[in-house]
Amino acid sequence: MKCSIYFVDEKVREAFEALGDSRKAEDRQLAALLDRAIDRIAENAFCGVQVPKYLIPKEYHRNYGPLNNLWKYNLSRNWRLLYTVASDGDTIAVIIEWMDHTEYDRRFGY
Repeated sequence: MKCSIYFVDEKVREAFEALGDSRKAEDRQLAALLDRAIDRIAENAFCGVQVPKYLIPKEYHRNYGPLNNLWKYNLSRNWRLLYTVASDGDTIAVIIEWMDHTEYDRRFGY
């Protein structure tokens, strides 16, 4: 199921673009992982792992409106991409943020 990809806000989009423009090898590597993940999500919005509703952080509901779903895509052993899937007649995936595994564990209380 093909879908369109959006970023939750301009700040997230700019952070994504800055990774690709960075001179740091680790930033460019993360940008490549994100590019590959975004391509896969565009092909199938449901390719990630659905986060149980009760685990969706309250700050996501506060900052981005009530979310009906949240998906996690494992970029690598150390990085996670979080997105939500919605529909406006067509399926869309909205990139919320990416974080390292340690931050992910803290955010979700693991």
